[in-house]
Amino acid sequence: MILKGKNILVMGVRNKWSIAWGAVQSAVEQGANILYTCSSEEDVEKTEELMKEIPNAKAYVCNVSEDSKIENLFKEIKKDYEKLDGILHSIAHANTEDLRGDFINTSRRGYSHAQDVSSYSLIAVCRYAKQLGLLSEGSSITTFTYDGSNQVFTGYNVMGSAKAALECNVRYLASELGREKIRVNAISAGPIKTLSAKGIKDFGEILKIVEDRAPLHENVTIKQVGDANSFLMSDLSSGITGQVIYVNNGYNIMGMWFFIIKIINI
Repeated sequence: MILKGKNILVMGVRNKWSIAWGAVQSAVEQGANILYTCSSEEDVEKTEELMKEIPNAKAYVCNVSEDSKIENLFKEIKKDYEKLDGILHSIAHANTEDLRGDFINTSRRGYSHAQDVSSYSLIAVCRYAKQLGLLSEGSSITTFTYDGSNQVFTGYNVMGSAKAALECNVRYLASELGREKIRVNAISAGPIKTLSAKGIKDFGEILKIVEDRAPLHENVTIKQVGDANSFLMSDLSSGITGQVIYVNNGYNIMGMWFFIIKIINI
């Protein structure tokens, strides 16, 4: 078990369809002790039934849009556990109207909100964890992104901007936290049918296209993404930092010329 005895904090558990839940299941299989956060007490109540199968999982509430809440979270964790060996940042949000309409109509407030919750929060999480001496040497911080940061996916809109910023944050944080032997990486997962994905227009079509064009001809699962996260949390990945690791059954390697050839049967 590659995470045996490690204290892993998973930020952003919502339900059994969420990618964070796949990460929790994989980490437990690999021997980790799980701590997790929800954005409200109401969300904690919703996840209690889900977490019954996870031994000794401890829940905390944290609204990452407020620095004081992040700082208080880590003070509580330090009191309870003293050290963390890994943090998974699985948090993103954009207003529905900024996903449904044209990107050019994104409001200033909506853009700021998406960047704050989905991108800046990773910086704040890293800062307070470091300031409070919560991260053990060799610890790993991961986050989830999507290829909408590099390519245009209809309906992804403002989240594409937020994920592009998030990936840039990963590189700068990796550079600075590397002095403390702390690693920071991102996993770019393929499209997965989560509750959040329902807010993206024509998401079902995206799933069909990926299944058709990816080299493995299937969509990725939360288990596969969770296993990749466990690897990045483990000592087996001790030489990997500042990277965006694709877990999408190879979809990102396929160029458009291949599809043109395929369509006209050359």
